[in-house]
Amino acid sequence: MFDKLPISSKTEKILTKSLDEPISAEDANYLINIKGSDLYPLLATADYLRQEIAGNNVTFINNCNINFTNICTVRCGFCAFGKDADDPEAYILDDEAILKKAQGAVDKGAHEFCVMGGVLPDADVEYYEHLLQLLKGEFPNIMIHGFSPTMIKDASVVSGISVEDAFERLKSAGLDTLPGTAAEILTDRSREIICPEKVTTQEWIDIVKTAHEVGIPGSATIMYGHVETPEERVEHIDIIRKIQQETHGFTEFIPMTFMHEYSPIFLEGQQNLGATGTEDLKLYAVARLMLKDLIPNIQVSWVKMGFRFAQVSLTAGANDLGGTLGGDELSEASGAPDGVEASIDTLSNMVRDLGRNPIERNSKYTEFYPIESKSSDVKIVSK
Repeated sequence: MFDKLPISSKTEKILTKSLDEPISAEDANYLINIKGSDLYPLLATADYLRQEIAGNNVTFINNCNINFTNICTVRCGFCAFGKDADDPEAYILDDEAILKKAQGAVDKGAHEFCVMGGVLPDADVEYYEHLLQLLKGEFPNIMIHGFSPTMIKDASVVSGISVEDAFERLKSAGLDTLPGTAAEILTDRSREIICPEKVTTQEWIDIVKTAHEVGIPGSATIMYGHVETPEERVEHIDIIRKIQQETHGFTEFIPMTFMHEYSPIFLEGQQNLGATGTEDLKLYAVARLMLKDLIPNIQVSWVKMGFRFAQVSLTAGANDLGGTLGGDELSEASGAPDGVEASIDTLSNMVRDLGRNPIERNSKYTEFYPIESKSSDVKIVSK
């Protein structure tokens, strides 16, 4: 495969071995630090494995983010979205506003509501049950991808019940899948700097494993490009891999590059924030080589990267484009480069331009909806 490519012997040995088995954390640490002419063979190998595992389809979901509040008691150093309760820009959506946004998404063919928000100080399990019952009562066939491990833990404490009981109740109320949020970077050294008030690495692991055991699958994410080292990125993926080997509860892995321009840690003077383009590509490729078909779906976050670079990242081992989003206040507050809503046509054109097939999916990757090819004036442009 590498006969005519300029490549070091060590890189070639690791990449050749990766065609047959997942790479070790040690080999991943080597690959995530390569430079120069070794980069292209890494990307080509990841793309080859993507083709072998996921085929020529690129999936995405027609969905809508419902960020029901920006009030948050957990003030993370990377977040430009959260507000104090007395901030003039603070809000909590009432039932009418939530249903109005949901109806607008359903009118556009949405298959999922992504229900997220800040961590409210007094939110209990009953509050989240109400949100689920509100949406499922009006839209019983729309999947709900909602909340975060930190929110669930805090709500269980307020309600005086176990995390397991909280998930059982939320599942009964209509929670279909759990976002991988609050993972950020799963090393306590970095978490102590960027999110000391959030769950610890071990708490996140325990909460997610509990969700999987209860029967709530969900996403695995990584947020990178802040204070973590390349080796911590690999450590994070290895933790995700070990959880998946035990529970098989992750539906997708989503690398999210850190948008730092409006973050508190950047405004307070933290230097060297933000990943480079080659770091983005290496992370996608190394993730594919580590996870292979254990987590077959690796998602590109166009809202974090912009349409053009998200399309390029689909050549580095990824096979999913995320969602149409219907707005994303969290990313908007951080400076999303191409806005926070995409049309089916825009995402489809990105995929077809690569010679691949755009396919709509549901939250669990269990139902798929082929998209008919049609002429369109939509182009892949930055806003």
